[in-house]
Amino acid sequence: MEKKSHGNLEALGPDAVLVQPIVATRSSFYHLALALLGFTTFAFFAWLHQLRWGLGTTGLNVPVYWGFYITNFVFFIGISHAGTLISAILRLCHAEWRRSITRAAEVITVLVLFFGVGSVIVDLGRPDRMLNVLKHPNFHSPLLWDVCSVSAYLLASSIYLYLPLIPDIAILRDYGGKYTRFYRLLALGWQGTKRQRHLLDRAIAVMAVLVIPIAISVHTVVSWVFGMTVQPMWHSTIFGPYFVVGAIFSGIASLIIAMALIRRIYYLQHYLKAVHFDNLGTLLLVFALLWFYFTFAEHLTTFYGRDPAHLVVFYSKLTGRYAPLFWGMVVTCFVIPVGILCRRRTRTVTGTVAASISVLVGMWLERFAIVVPTLSRPRVPWSKVFYSPTWVEIGITLGFGATFIFLYMLFTKFFPIVSIWEVQEGREVALEEVAKRIDSYMPGPPAVEGARFTAGTEGALQLEGE
Repeated sequence: MEKKSHGNLEALGPDAVLVQPIVATRSSFYHLALALLGFTTFAFFAWLHQLRWGLGTTGLNVPVYWGFYITNFVFFIGISHAGTLISAILRLCHAEWRRSITRAAEVITVLVLFFGVGSVIVDLGRPDRMLNVLKHPNFHSPLLWDVCSVSAYLLASSIYLYLPLIPDIAILRDYGGKYTRFYRLLALGWQGTKRQRHLLDRAIAVMAVLVIPIAISVHTVVSWVFGMTVQPMWHSTIFGPYFVVGAIFSGIASLIIAMALIRRIYYLQHYLKAVHFDNLGTLLLVFALLWFYFTFAEHLTTFYGRDPAHLVVFYSKLTGRYAPLFWGMVVTCFVIPVGILCRRRTRTVTGTVAASISVLVGMWLERFAIVVPTLSRPRVPWSKVFYSPTWVEIGITLGFGATFIFLYMLFTKFFPIVSIWEVQEGREVALEEVAKRIDSYMPGPPAVEGARFTAGTEGALQLEGE
């Protein structure tokens, strides 16, 4: 987009609504922000209490040394797949409907990674020893692999978020009255020339290719933290793909919820349309079926393996102490979302949001059902010890969730949550690109070379001049 010299937002036309949250703030934003910061403050107080009195203030014990915190770590890292995999794959596939949703997904990735890392930090009794994993590395430990993969993922995701932001930052620099110096610094001298656009497109394409294997490797490595032990029901080769599928599953659900909130709060119904929710709802349905397949395969092989140590954990989840959590997970991850999403008339905005909320609840329960039951039933005979979270763990968990929502809101106050330049580019070139792509594989003689396509009656493609 070429730089324009207008000094107001009216030159953006109907797209000015995309920067309206930046130039005007309603009082409800401040009220919600204060409420969220209240949870953040409570979580900080809980952590200080834990630092003062030690991990004994939590429900963690021997042998259950992982609880809410590691459950949250796996859960947050999983949600982070919303941006990289969904956005990158849709970009590479040239799915035109992606243009309104990619940034909402990419922001989730970058922000939520901090809370995944934070969950590990609060799980340490001595966070001052956090850097020991780098000072005294053990390359045989999956924990070190985790540190390396998550760090690479955060760096790649941040670059992948920032690159498509540059043209929109330049728009804010040229049109907006707030934070002009800040936007000028971040815009990196963007003028929208052909050379700059070419370099930006190449850089985004390269990063889209890079972040996909990095994202897959991250949750695979997270699964290896469990799978490369000899703990019952952890020592499994299925954990790698199982965790990756679960990560994409929860990532899609979190993106749908974020889109619905943005759509309603900022009145972006013309940008985040029902078709976006329908398409993402279909993806969510596919991953619900994949999730059920992996869950069924994992428990079926455990049952037929007849390993006594594994069966103790198996039955504690199916019929024992953890049965309500396990069957709650099945209902919320499979029964409810599949029941809603398998029918087109219920795969609406409301329906997909309801299914997504159910999936997020279920996926957190799944992480908990993986972590705690196994540690409660170790191979070595141990007196029965039950894990029950305390107010410290619950408070920190709620604080992490509230802080993530606050930071996401804060992002929308500085940057457009829907990519302005991508939407405008789509209007200019999408119809022609899609028509050429269809013409390349449709049977019959090709269309006239060099012809331009426009939207005809009722949206039908037609050649200019027809």
